[in-house]
Amino acid sequence: MARWNTIARGAALAAVATLALAACSTDEGSETSSSSDGGGATGDGLKIGSLLPITGSLAFLGPPEVAGVDLAITEINEAGGVLGSDVEVIHADSSDTANPQIASQSVSDLISQGVAGIVGAASSSVSLNVVDDIAAASVVQISPANTSTALSGYSPFYFRVAPPDTVQGSALGNVIVADGVENLGILVFEDDYGTSLRDVVVSTVEAEGVNVTYGGTETFDPTATNFSAEVQAVMATNPDAILVIAFDQTYQLIPELVGAGFPGSELYFTDGNTADYSADFEPGTLEGAKGTIPGANPSEDFQALLDEANGSPLDSYSYGAESYDSTILLALAAVKGGATDGATVQANMAAVSGANGGTECDSFAACVELIEAGEEIQYMAVSGSGPFNEANDPSSAYIGVYEYDENNVNIWTEAVYGEVPAA
Repeated sequence: MARWNTIARGAALAAVATLALAACSTDEGSETSSSSDGGGATGDGLKIGSLLPITGSLAFLGPPEVAGVDLAITEINEAGGVLGSDVEVIHADSSDTANPQIASQSVSDLISQGVAGIVGAASSSVSLNVVDDIAAASVVQISPANTSTALSGYSPFYFRVAPPDTVQGSALGNVIVADGVENLGILVFEDDYGTSLRDVVVSTVEAEGVNVTYGGTETFDPTATNFSAEVQAVMATNPDAILVIAFDQTYQLIPELVGAGFPGSELYFTDGNTADYSADFEPGTLEGAKGTIPGANPSEDFQALLDEANGSPLDSYSYGAESYDSTILLALAAVKGGATDGATVQANMAAVSGANGGTECDSFAACVELIEAGEEIQYMAVSGSGPFNEANDPSSAYIGVYEYDENNVNIWTEAVYGEVPAA
């Protein structure tokens, strides 16, 4: 069980305003943001790939994640790059589990171009499909958004900045308990991310006396096009609240639930579907509903930098900070190791995250200065995640809690701190 504390709005990210960053605009769909001579595999210059959702059911997460990577690349290169050379970034599409061939081809392309590290994927199931290929090539994979417990300690070459579901599930379960829910129904798709998160929520709420009326074992087919049977089944158990764990299936589930007479205010969501629904449903449909997304809420200053990196205002900032942190950590690991190949980067990831202790630093330039002075460092992540533990998970992290307003927009209300249980 995680140890929880509540922090004031934006407190964990106050230091972000002091970062001397200058973002650059990037054209959507562009292959690279900068260039350098040589490739990551040769040690001539660091190449970083991204494997993020440009298409598919998680495409709404793509823009902030890509912007986070590009913002970090800009900061790194404006600070002199890595070992005297600019860092090159190559963006590739991860899509989703309905299109597994896209991620596989993207990974093959990135490896062939000599990347030392890959930021992604967003989906845990997508990562589970490609993680072995990435590790076999001695390339570091670092995900800004994977939460499945199946990925904890999966490979020495796999890291993540987002915490496993043991943290988000416990946080969400505690929110549900604090709201006084006595009978909880769950609609969850058959997906490793979904069932992993569901199991943690169930154990958390049941420990506090909440009765899970439906969904403790039942799942639905994520490829289905009609969910009326599932909605009727959960409604028949008379729940006080319903937790929906899904991706874009949520766009069909919400109107079916509301149409069946269930109040939208009593719905709960997770990071896969805590999105802005202002353009999708009538005003007031979800007012009072709640959801969780791993990561502390980025400050307005950092959001503005992500907007600039994106080339226009973003609709969501989910996992933008985590993608930024992932990219910074890859670059710092190369600096510390003195080489740009994947094996060197892997060997130094834990150290630059602060796993060995060290002097705190909150920007690439400041951290490099300390490394060059021979000091151990602890990179202070914008997302608030702690140093890597032995399973290559963050040792601690924040979970953002959001509540929907009258326009069906998810508004950040607080961040809850959790320590990741030891493997």
